[in-house]
Amino acid sequence: MVCDEVLLVSSPEAAELTKLLENIFRSVNIALVNELAMLTDRMGIDIWEVVEAASTKPYGFMPFSPGPGMGGHCLPVDPFYLSWRAREFDMSTEFIELAGKVNQQMPYHCVAKVQRALNDAGLPVKGARIAVLGVSYKPGVGDIRESPALKILELLRAVGADVRYHDPHVPSLTELDLRNLPLEEVLADADLALIVTAHPSVDHELVSRRARLVVDLRGVTRSFSGVGNVVRL
Repeated sequence: MVCDEVLLVSSPEAAELTKLLENIFRSVNIALVNELAMLTDRMGIDIWEVVEAASTKPYGFMPFSPGPGMGGHCLPVDPFYLSWRAREFDMSTEFIELAGKVNQQMPYHCVAKVQRALNDAGLPVKGARIAVLGVSYKPGVGDIRESPALKILELLRAVGADVRYHDPHVPSLTELDLRNLPLEEVLADADLALIVTAHPSVDHELVSRRARLVVDLRGVTRSFSGVGNVVRL
């Protein structure tokens, strides 16, 4: 059985738009919190603390987490598909399309964050050994379709970084000529560990204690005490 309940609507078009609405709802809200993350980065405010505090409101707020962008076969694509379809009806869905564009910009913001973290540590990004942790588009799976990690890897290489990765679900990235390395190996001589996808099977507390410098794009290190080498999105 695929699902426990089937909800009937009036037409295939209504069913498809239902799916698009659910995906675009998430896209828009993720874009909102990502844009705030870019703002709070400049303001010196912890976006994770802000989201956590806002979540205490018992009504009218639904928490969404910032991150390096969106991946998979739905969220990165659906907003632009609906915008394209809307133009056939002489309508421009600017709000929806803008959300998609904001999320597409997040890998650039994340790479700039890595560059600043290295600079603050007195290290140039050119030649820096960067261990990317997690390259699939979400935790616990090996699906790399539209994964923001791929763009981040490309951008890091473009500025001269020496990149390698650890992802227990992705044996290799053939287009980038990279293969999965054991966690201990990938951390051994890394100048910086970059947490892109927070797989449950990866010991991120160990990472934060072993790595010389950590940039956490997922907020998974917030509960770790006595760790002063972590920069968060």
